[in-house]
Amino acid sequence: MCGILAVLGCIDNSQAKRSRIIELSRRLRHRGPDWSGLHCHQNCYLSHQRLAIVDPTSGDQPLYNEDKTVVVTVNGEIYNHKQLREKLNSHQFRTGSDCEVIAHLYEEYGEDFVDMLDGMFSFVLLDTRDKSFIAARDAIGITPLYIGWGLDGSVWFASEMKALSDDCEQFMSFLPGHIYSSKQGALRRWYNPPWYSEKIPSTPYDPKVLREAFEKACSKPSTGILVLILLAVFKRLMTDVPFGVLLSGGLDSSLVAAVAARQLANSEVACQWGLQLHTFCIGLKGSPDLKAAKEVADYIGTRHHEFHFTVQEGIDALEEVIYHIETYDVTTIRASTPMFLMSRKIKSLGVKMVLSGEGSDEIFGGYLYFHKAPNKEEFHEETCQKIKALHLYDCLRANKSTSAWGLEARVPFLDKEFTNIAMSIDPEWKMIRPDLGRIEKWILRNAFDDDKKPYLPKHILYRQKEQFSDGVGYSWIDGLKDHANKLVTDAMLINANFIYPENTPTTKEGYYYRTIFEKFFPKVLRCSPCLPFSFFSACLNFLVRSALVSTLNAKELKFFKTPSPRPLNAARSTVPGGPSVACSTAKAVEWDAAWSENPDPSGRAALGVHASAYEAQKGGIAGKIAIA
Repeated sequence: MCGILAVLGCIDNSQAKRSRIIELSRRLRHRGPDWSGLHCHQNCYLSHQRLAIVDPTSGDQPLYNEDKTVVVTVNGEIYNHKQLREKLNSHQFRTGSDCEVIAHLYEEYGEDFVDMLDGMFSFVLLDTRDKSFIAARDAIGITPLYIGWGLDGSVWFASEMKALSDDCEQFMSFLPGHIYSSKQGALRRWYNPPWYSEKIPSTPYDPKVLREAFEKACSKPSTGILVLILLAVFKRLMTDVPFGVLLSGGLDSSLVAAVAARQLANSEVACQWGLQLHTFCIGLKGSPDLKAAKEVADYIGTRHHEFHFTVQEGIDALEEVIYHIETYDVTTIRASTPMFLMSRKIKSLGVKMVLSGEGSDEIFGGYLYFHKAPNKEEFHEETCQKIKALHLYDCLRANKSTSAWGLEARVPFLDKEFTNIAMSIDPEWKMIRPDLGRIEKWILRNAFDDDKKPYLPKHILYRQKEQFSDGVGYSWIDGLKDHANKLVTDAMLINANFIYPENTPTTKEGYYYRTIFEKFFPKVLRCSPCLPFSFFSACLNFLVRSALVSTLNAKELKFFKTPSPRPLNAARSTVPGGPSVACSTAKAVEWDAAWSENPDPSGRAALGVHASAYEAQKGGIAGKIAIA
């Protein structure tokens, strides 16, 4: 992953402003420690912090077209760049970078080229001929991007909000699957798959199609879900640097590792880095994940690296973790901390890119609370909502906790083609049906249940869903709660709504994380003569013109309604809120009346489903949840 910062249309173009842009861009250097670049054209600045994965020698950014009139700064990977170059045979390329195609595609097709890109990306492109610009983010939001506004009329874009929080009067998360055009003065959605409308699909389940779809996200073009999975993994082996797979021993990461191990022999990278895949796992000693990951690694023949951490080491890292991942969401922090620690170890081994298993639970309804889905309609709607929110949760975690150490995470399950095919399947096949022997993600497990040439041992293939924050060791979450209970008093929690009126924390653990977050992002916006209502009105008009309002949730719209006397905090409002059980949306909490009494994002809160669930007590879940 790289880090990008763009400031367009600012009043000041002095040397002092240039120095300020460089200073702010340095805040992203952890994302791209290999090189820094800055392009300045009058009052527009495009900066880049590079993590060199493809073409390390000549692919420094910003990148240009032939005469340097089009400038682009990109964070991400374009997996189909070679096919796109063939369509651009009249263009002259300067580098072997996969991202250079973006400048030439814009020259050839104008602004309507983003859907041609197969990959994960956030980019800002400046056309110096008329000083127009566009910015876009990938379909699901695998790569982070924020948009902000300055009082001088400038528009800002950055990979992390720490690069713009001090200089923007307002900012928000740039929505996935959208493009901003300065010519139109508006955002519009470029990614419009059939599932986005949440209409219930009716395509029959075909295990071969599913398996080929995943292998395709990793390999050569083919049909079928099995092939798509294979292709999704294969295409993500595009790298000129050492790589590996994050292996927790759960279904998703184990499938990614198993498919990658098989595909490695057919890939170009095998010539550079050998035929044995490296896998990585972290956990407390004796944790469920360590045991399962070791078994999978032995089975598929990888060179496995096992890392241990203690609860205290995780607690000591919390402030650093929250600074990097830029959230106070409880479950995200729980899972990000071990991933953050593991990423540091991986980078110390010289590895710069890893494959990871995020996205499968959202697409297939793999979280344990899906056991309570009342019908296929609500099941499907919930999966759609979960995918749409991935950029605020698992994509944010996977990207920022690895990028903190200059490590890139790629996610085959969120391959655009694979996601579209998997979401076209009749959700009746995804429903959890114990009477038919179907557990969570049964259609994915069944697609890889091959007796002749098995991908995984049966008990791993059918292992119950274990959330990463639980799988690293149950005492990890318990230890976090105990630590928060020592630091946050009952009185502090009772009065939390006065201190944090927006997204008020409801547990001591949540309160503790919030205090750390506010320390790093304290800026408050007040309704005052220097920030009149006209500013908020202009922002609302901007969104209405872009036909975006209908796609925003209540929290995002909250920014642009009539301001109240109380302070507003842009950083605070980028974080989602609401009750959750085992990573559910607030709506799904209604599926079981018992959950609403003491919701907790841990998978062990799925009472009656998780094999090691918290014990139910009279009046709610056991004290370890109720007080934390």
